[in-house]
Amino acid sequence: MRERVVALVGPTLEMYPVTCASAVFGYHGPDIAHRYGFRLCTERPGSVRTTMGFDIVVDDGLEALAEADTVLIAGWCPGPEVPAAVGDAVRNAHSRGARIVAVCSGVYVPASLGLLDGRVAAVHWELTGVLGRQYPKIQADATILYADHGDVATAGASATTIDLCLNQVRRDHGAALAMRIGRQLSAAPHREGHQRQFPSLPTTGPVPDSIAPLLDWIAANLHTPLTIDAMSARAGVSPRTLNRYFVEQLGTSPGRWLLDRRIASTRALLEETDLPVETIAERVGLSSAVNLRRRFRHALQTTPGAYRRTFRASF
Repeated sequence: MRERVVALVGPTLEMYPVTCASAVFGYHGPDIAHRYGFRLCTERPGSVRTTMGFDIVVDDGLEALAEADTVLIAGWCPGPEVPAAVGDAVRNAHSRGARIVAVCSGVYVPASLGLLDGRVAAVHWELTGVLGRQYPKIQADATILYADHGDVATAGASATTIDLCLNQVRRDHGAALAMRIGRQLSAAPHREGHQRQFPSLPTTGPVPDSIAPLLDWIAANLHTPLTIDAMSARAGVSPRTLNRYFVEQLGTSPGRWLLDRRIASTRALLEETDLPVETIAERVGLSSAVNLRRRFRHALQTTPGAYRRTFRASF
């Protein structure tokens, strides 16, 4: 059975995050496994206003949440007030095991239910202050892309909806399917939740060049023994400047970003091929099976063999 994703629509619908989510969870053609169903619901079915100035018709009411495996709350306009009926429906869905995924101002719904108390929540920088005052038990973080606790996940900005949804696919069905869907959508390479929502830009002087071309080059050369000096030479900057660019634009170091890419490629090869671990280690630039196993266990708390048994799939 396909997993059921239900997007809960508030009094006013922000279209962008909902369409991004539907793009990830929708149909991608006969060559990519279709694992999800996607639908909308709202407290009062019928005509719903959108932030784009036109109305759409939502046929399903809150009863749809009783069947949801994932409840997506992509914004909550015009304000943080959550009707009691909506709160009860979301709480009941969470209690029976549905995952709650909140984007941008959608964070107010799980926050109002206490589902984020004592947890880190990725929050848009404009909402950090008011959310912190209203819900002081939440660790609101305006710097990270998303935070995924398994049962509840949050994304700070609408533009990170695809990142968070692809992360869900990765958790549910493995890295290979997420990479296939991301490739079809021409999405950016897999971004970890701890990466920055936006680069820290100087208040004066020139804006640093984007490191996106370098990231593409690194991804195409994972099998080689890349070093900080090699990456710096490719970018035409010093190692110190390169490290600063990574921290400013991605919130992580070059070495950490490179290792994340190698682990992601390892996961895909374990899922889609029968290649021995020694061969995979060479292909992703981790030099040896011993090094791969050590890095893999540290990153995912499991072994390559156990991961392969869980996620090995046929496409």
